[in-house]
Amino acid sequence: MAWFYRFMFWLRGWKVDKNLPPEMKKCIVVAAPHTTNWDYWYLIAAFGIYGLRMKVTIKKEWTRFPFGLLTRPLGAVPVDRSPKTPNAPRPSLVEAMVNLFEGKKDMIIVVTPEGSRSKREEWKTGFYHVAQGAGVPICLGYVDYKTKTAGIGKVIYPTDFEKDMRDIMAFYQNVTPLYPAKFSIDTRYKP
Repeated sequence: MAWFYRFMFWLRGWKVDKNLPPEMKKCIVVAAPHTTNWDYWYLIAAFGIYGLRMKVTIKKEWTRFPFGLLTRPLGAVPVDRSPKTPNAPRPSLVEAMVNLFEGKKDMIIVVTPEGSRSKREEWKTGFYHVAQGAGVPICLGYVDYKTKTAGIGKVIYPTDFEKDMRDIMAFYQNVTPLYPAKFSIDTRYKP
């Protein structure tokens, strides 16, 4: 299938970032900027060229029949926030996502911290806490429409939240989305 994605990239004049880190077996991938649904398809193609399967989290109800026939092949993995025992508190989304990594040798979860294709000046930071809780790196995935490049550009190992977030914003401030007016780095962590 990688040949198909390579052909599609070649046909459209795109290339994949060859900076593939060995940590790609188990990680959180930040997908930004996210200003159009086309971003998802370019990212799927880049991961197809890499020979890796990415996952996206979704409510468990959307992975059941009949929706699961479409969502699961596209990489959807259900997030179950049900308490593990009766009368136990419901786990947070971060805790539920950390649990997805338990016992897995390979798990690549893609998140869009902007949370929307509309302009957001503050990103959701749960991805950072998931990576920290699961003990996995954060890979900075991107789709750059100016250079027609998609893939992984940098790896961050969560150690210092403020510094790491500034490093993440420094990377994304140089990536050109399809709709620049809909994108902003998180203004709280300007580099």
